Amino acid sequence: MKLLLVEDDETLNRNLTFFLEKEGYQVDSCLNGEDALYYLQEGSPDLILLDRMLPLLDGMEVLKKIRQAQNRTPVLMLTALGTLADKVDGLDAGADDYLVKPFAMEELLARIRSLCRRSGLAPADSAYDTEDALTLHYGDLWLNPRLHELKGPSGTVTLSNRESSLLQYFLQNGGQALSRGQLLIKVWGPDSEVEEGNLDNYIFFLRRRLKSLKSRLRIATLRGVGYRLEGGDSHVV
Repeated sequence: MKLLLVEDDETLNRNLTFFLEKEGYQVDSCLNGEDALYYLQEGSPDLILLDRMLPLLDGMEVLKKIRQAQNRTPVLMLTALGTLADKVDGLDAGADDYLVKPFAMEELLARIRSLCRRSGLAPADSAYDTEDALTLHYGDLWLNPRLHELKGPSGTVTLSNRESSLLQYFLQNGGQALSRGQLLIKVWGPDSEVEEGNLDNYIFFLRRRLKSLKSRLRIATLRGVGYRLEGGDSHVV
């Protein structure tokens, strides 16, 4: 499921993106209202998380333009303006729900799930046609990249989009030394300004996944180089 996050606070934007991707959502994010309209022209998110106070074009104007274009994508407005009048204004402008900052991440997820149910959308990481999905196999692991499902000796887990992309690259290059630069470009893209610490976080998540599945494979750290997945032969089935 694809989300568009429009939030001008760079730290909050980055943290929300990281959290939502970890929960299995695909996230496009931007910092102002004009970029939000550009993203909407270029793609079709399933749900929009929209800050009310934005530079260049504020959230209320963005929302009005979305609805004037007959775009019915669900919009969850995120804002520090929490009076009854503020909420009424946002809902009357076309928002489907209204969440006041600061908020708990658990409540944000619950609001997203609620909007998904009301709009008939599938939850994150579900409902793909798997007939043409390729399964990658390395050692005692099997990964379905489209479903983001990882199977190991003790069962099956569902990965986030980013975890799945990172592990897919490891499986396709099992036994090979992969530099940090290679991993960042392959998983985050060549133009991304992601910090290297994010890669370390996802390596930690994947190692925890492998441990939970009781896999014999391990992601080895190669000092001064990067990482290597060790433990078997990879192939597609």
